[in-house]
Amino acid sequence: MKILSHTSPSFDAQLRRLDRRHVPSTELQEYVAGIIAEVRDGGDKALLACAEKFDGAKLTAKSMGVGPDEIENASAGLPARVRRVLGLSHKNVLAFAKQGLRKNWTRRNAQGAEVGEVYQPFRRVGIYVPGGTAPLVSTVIMTVTLAQAAGVPEIVVCTPCGKDGKVNEAMLHALKLAGATEIYRVGGAHAVAALAFGTKTIRPVDKIMGPGNKFVVEAKRQLFGAVAIDLLPGPSEIMVLADETANPAFVAADLLAQAEHGKDSQMLLATTSRDLIVAVERELENQLAMLPRRDIAQASLDTGCWLVHVRDLEQGIEVANAWAPEHLSLVVRNEKPMLPKIRTSGAIFVGHFSPVAVGDFLAGPSHTLPTGGAGKSFPGLTVDQFQRRTSIVKLSAEAMRKCAPAVELLAETEGLAAHARSASIRVDGHF
Repeated sequence: MKILSHTSPSFDAQLRRLDRRHVPSTELQEYVAGIIAEVRDGGDKALLACAEKFDGAKLTAKSMGVGPDEIENASAGLPARVRRVLGLSHKNVLAFAKQGLRKNWTRRNAQGAEVGEVYQPFRRVGIYVPGGTAPLVSTVIMTVTLAQAAGVPEIVVCTPCGKDGKVNEAMLHALKLAGATEIYRVGGAHAVAALAFGTKTIRPVDKIMGPGNKFVVEAKRQLFGAVAIDLLPGPSEIMVLADETANPAFVAADLLAQAEHGKDSQMLLATTSRDLIVAVERELENQLAMLPRRDIAQASLDTGCWLVHVRDLEQGIEVANAWAPEHLSLVVRNEKPMLPKIRTSGAIFVGHFSPVAVGDFLAGPSHTLPTGGAGKSFPGLTVDQFQRRTSIVKLSAEAMRKCAPAVELLAETEGLAAHARSASIRVDGHF
């Protein structure tokens, strides 16, 4: 862990290093570009070779897809209590998503033209669900359910399988519950490339959603333009902004909850209380010893954890806006004046009893959020990102008569005579 203090002469310089932008390394860009090119040019053959190389799974084009019998058997074999809590999560996320759907509208502008917007679901979307060291069943609920709420007819999911070719039973049940229409047991940058370009087995999609490791995120970044992309959600992270009222045990638990995701997780505590930093350090050591994934959590604490003693909460807000955390836990005496000043966080969890884990699993908003500083430019995943927007313009003859002079003058200003004529011909009946 790295401990920074506002009393240090180098504090300002250290804080500047926390002002992040999502900029991948040249090595990562080149490596992922190679994988994308292989799948684009080699189709199924390259995709299956990558699955064996990276996941250790020997698949065929036929076995790549997950069939209905496998899904039904997985659901049937799942304990009832697991099905019940997945149902609770799905219900909350679906209800939250439906509130965010964009609705068609029309109005008349000043010249009497009828203008408006129409929102339709994307025809076919691809959703990436991480597997790896932990089957992220909750990510299914937090992504696929939004496509379901938007009415997307074709919801294609790619998720890595184990070396035995199997996909976690709870994940398959969640995919069924959330409305996935196609499931493929492939992951990584190669799966993202397959969704974008298509192969003989996997038809291309119109937009790709979902989180992943740095390779998945970089693949999405590079494929923007070939296909629509939601955002760049990578390795998990949290920032806790706290004053002396915070419970150190709660703070440590929240930091560790993100640390156990993976060795590249990021954690930051910014507080006005030096005593809190000392107490959190002690709690981290005590609680870490009880975790089954303590080796992973320890690795992320060693390389990706900052404990920052700030001068005041205003400086803490500056740190938050610079670091742009995926999750911000705000634990202060009075949060109301602070909330409007926090502009870059993916999600904010307010108070002593609002752990990020509730947002991860149950609350309602999607837990797919921007990381690595991308929160400066991207919001979290929302249902309206599964909708296409189309504008509508309809003019009567009278409305066209009122619009023509302005259109003609603006067209003349830009030197676009044909534009002007396309308006005047409707009013004068001649060129």
